[in-house]
Amino acid sequence: MAEEIRAEIVANVAQIAVEEGDEVTHETTVVVLESMKMEIPVLPEGAGRITRIAVSTGDVVQEGDLIAVVE
Repeated sequence: MAEEIRAEIVANVAQIAVEEGDEVTHETTVVVLESMKMEIPVLPEGAGRITRIAVSTGDVVQEGDLIAVVE
């Protein structure tokens, strides 16, 4: 079952820490968002493989935007 990782706030994508195909756990930082000069790591809820990264470094995401998919 796929898990969609979505933005919880409006923020800039400061860094993408994984690539499609990477194995991740609930402790793996997928992307780092920057909002109001704070860096916020985005983590998956469970373990799996990154099957899609829907953002690029420098993108501005809105609340609810898709960041990545883990299967």
